[in-house]
Amino acid sequence: MVMRGARVSALAQRVSAIALCALVFAAPAYAADVPLLSGRVVDNAEILKPATRDRIAAALKAQEDATGNQIAVLTVPTIGGDSVEEYATKVFESWKLGKKGKDDGVLVVVVPNDRKMRIEVGYGLEGTLTDVAAARIIRNAMTPQFKAGDYDKGVEDGVTAIIATLQGKAGVAAEPAAAGGAKSFFESGAGIPFPMNLLVGAFVFGIIGLFTFIGIMTPGVGWFLYAFLIPFWAMFPLFIIGAKPTIVLLAVYLIGYPIAKVMLGRQPWYQKAAADLKKTGTANIGGFIVSSGGGSGSSSSSWSSGSSGGGFSGGGGSSDGGGASGSW
Repeated sequence: MVMRGARVSALAQRVSAIALCALVFAAPAYAADVPLLSGRVVDNAEILKPATRDRIAAALKAQEDATGNQIAVLTVPTIGGDSVEEYATKVFESWKLGKKGKDDGVLVVVVPNDRKMRIEVGYGLEGTLTDVAAARIIRNAMTPQFKAGDYDKGVEDGVTAIIATLQGKAGVAAEPAAAGGAKSFFESGAGIPFPMNLLVGAFVFGIIGLFTFIGIMTPGVGWFLYAFLIPFWAMFPLFIIGAKPTIVLLAVYLIGYPIAKVMLGRQPWYQKAAADLKKTGTANIGGFIVSSGGGSGSSSSSWSSGSSGGGFSGGGGSSDGGGASGSW
């Protein structure tokens, strides 16, 4: 009886170990597989009507014949443990969309059970179908239809907007007007989610705002900074608050900076600081020590407040493929 009990116990331990190994090795296997590229529209989730699939496929073929851009649509019920970004990249690499060397492919992935989607853009088309444009298409053309349960219209409208964007047509997937025709400052941003929009906006406006303040407050070199900062005020806000608010902000900068500079130039303390800079090369403005950087005629200045200051620099980067993701 003791021997039999020991054998049963050993067998139970082996079964438990085998079951544990099966669970460990089965977890990665749950990740979704890449389906066969059987056409321009691969509707594995079966959410599209045959007529819709045919129309989308015809539109994608016409776009490829005209431009060479390869666009494909994939729907899958679920992607398991993969993120939609990982899965889209895996499919894109497997399907090898776009011409070699041109990377002019686009992949639209819709995962209805997970309520996720992504527009994956080949490197060669990132300049035309930007991440911002892809996010706008997802947000305005696809998400509202998916929320209403109309996958046919959502996918078809998304594909239509992608093709129109690649063709350079304006007004594609435009932002819907807010109630009363007005939009809040951050709602008018160009495709960045609100929390990220707020953080990026605080960083960008903090940096260029600081240099603008320095330019206005610094005699002489302030006019150099005025011209230097124009491209920054014209470009960076565009990705945060959108085109129209950026135009208004740029106009305020172009007009307000010189006015503020001229008005400050009439103040006695400002005139004294300018004279000190010419005479000694340094001046005290509001507790900050301003240096002309080595004598009269110099075109640089530095600011300090008794501590070392941080620098602002940017680097170059590249991406194997951009795009945007969404959920509903």
